[in-house]
Amino acid sequence: MARPMGPRFKLCRRFGVNIFDHPKALERGTKDNRKVTEYGKQLTEKQKLKAYYGVMEKQMLKYVRAAFKSDEQPGTALVKSLEKRLDNVVYRIGLASSLRQARQMVVHGHVKVNGKKVDIPSYAVSVGDTISLKEKSREVELFKSNIDLAKESPSYIEVDRNNFEGKLVREPEREEVPIFVTDSLVVEYYSKNM
Repeated sequence: MARPMGPRFKLCRRFGVNIFDHPKALERGTKDNRKVTEYGKQLTEKQKLKAYYGVMEKQMLKYVRAAFKSDEQPGTALVKSLEKRLDNVVYRIGLASSLRQARQMVVHGHVKVNGKKVDIPSYAVSVGDTISLKEKSREVELFKSNIDLAKESPSYIEVDRNNFEGKLVREPEREEVPIFVTDSLVVEYYSKNM
């Protein structure tokens, strides 16, 4: 399946937010010199959310439809379901230095969920699931340095750096999810365009 693999820093400058969590992403400043309509704001927020999680439009629509059917607010439900993707949880634990790297680790079979190999990046992690690196993969220098240099994980993820593993201990609250997106604008966009 296709992945959004374009220039990352250009996207960060366009959105005015460091969505890829790279220290040099906004060195050249941001672009904010144009008038934006209400539809333009909604579209920008939707594209920003897709960029944060590396999701294409077809896959995003599946998450949106599920969020609209949920008992929660659609925006909150959407962000929670994206946050619990396996590639994202691997990144939040600190096993990978970027979401792209986390996705590649999952696809190449380096990651186990509850002791079983899972190679589907969109796999929905459930509360209580333990995500770990395969024993053989723990010897790879890149993965060792990732876990050593990892930032602190959000409070809904418990990390055991010595064993290269983490656990989703509870559902993430929207306020804890470290992304800068206005959920209501994303919901408005999709409610008009579905």
